[in-house]
Amino acid sequence: MYVIFEFKGKQYKAEKGAVLKVDYVDAEEGEHFDIDSVLLVSDKDVSVGAPYVSGAKVKAAIESHGKDRKITVFKYIPKKDYRRKNGHRQKFSLIKIEDIAVS
Repeated sequence: MYVIFEFKGKQYKAEKGAVLKVDYVDAEEGEHFDIDSVLLVSDKDVSVGAPYVSGAKVKAAIESHGKDRKITVFKYIPKKDYRRKNGHRQKFSLIKIEDIAVS
């Protein structure tokens, strides 16, 4: 059984017990939360929502937080002596899918 759900503007495919890397969630490690925006549920048959499947819920817990690898942002305008170099590390959270509830 798997689901496709929407979380913070992005879509993820998950099964029970999966660990997903998502955008940073402002909560403590070990905290539990529910995700109601389930787009598709595939069990023995497939249920597709319009836009969400009613009664479907994903229960998840935050495992840890971290920062991604650094990317370099370089702005440059030729012949104008303009150069700016910045780095950025995006925060992320690892969440574990504990249960998928469909009523």
